[in-house]
Amino acid sequence: MARYKNRYPHASHGLGAALKWMSEFRKLKWERIDLPRAQNDPAWLKANRSRDSLTWVGHSTFLLQLGGLNLLTDPHFGGRASPLSFAGPARLSPPGLDYADLPPVELVLVSHNHYDHLDEQSVRRIARDHAQAQFVVPLGLAEWLRARGISRVTELDWWQSAELGAARISAVPVQHFSGRGLHDRDATLWCGFVVELAGRRVFFAGDTGYSQDFADIAARFPAMDLSLLPIGAYDPRWFMSPVHVDPAEAVRIHQDLRSRLSVAMHWGTFRLTAEPLDEPPQLLAQALAAAGIAPERFLVFRHGETRLLDLDAGTMASL
Repeated sequence: MARYKNRYPHASHGLGAALKWMSEFRKLKWERIDLPRAQNDPAWLKANRSRDSLTWVGHSTFLLQLGGLNLLTDPHFGGRASPLSFAGPARLSPPGLDYADLPPVELVLVSHNHYDHLDEQSVRRIARDHAQAQFVVPLGLAEWLRARGISRVTELDWWQSAELGAARISAVPVQHFSGRGLHDRDATLWCGFVVELAGRRVFFAGDTGYSQDFADIAARFPAMDLSLLPIGAYDPRWFMSPVHVDPAEAVRIHQDLRSRLSVAMHWGTFRLTAEPLDEPPQLLAQALAAAGIAPERFLVFRHGETRLLDLDAGTMASL
């Protein structure tokens, strides 16, 4: 079985480190934190084909309406990030947009096959209910989707692009790994995506540690109009830093990509690591202040929040 590798050397952890972390994680206790959910307008989202907008469903799932096209990132509407219905990380914040309230979906980006990013029930439902939806995945993952009856799949290698209708989608390297079982680690690729549509350029990071990859992306693509960047699942750093950025590193990515606007993701939905559920936005605010970046350049949405995008002006407005 072929195994994919990251492009740059970095710390890696074997089974012993993983078992140590799992043992520590099971001993942790957290206070209940209820994060606010925004009130959105599903009827407006279903009818909208003229205004660019962004809605955070939760974790790494966004509904991006751009140039009249409806795009979903790493769609996850399920109750757990797990192969099991009764165990594994439970969803602590309900989807900010109910599945039934989705508008017609044309494009679905899946960055890699971890359970918090690739939810089988969600992608099956989308393929069933949105027959026009085209799935875009990294190398090796199309076979998994096709085995589940999802045939409209485009598979991309790093730096490879596809023209899908009016959109140009490019897979780009990020530092992570893949696997859904005990024996398939790195058997399929992982990636971020650059979406070019209607004269706009949007970056979706997927899941990543910090690396030289972002400078490489910036060398190939001029400044991003909008970047969707992870800020959570980073603690403890001795274990998580190779695969998950912390908020300060997310700010560095924002700078590397020369992004006009960025929006935080990968926090507040599933408890995957040791930090308190509401800590990532607090540390992001500190990191932005330390870097001299205005907070409106790197926003934190509430679950379900929709913002209207004016990417010419580099601004977002509440719906």
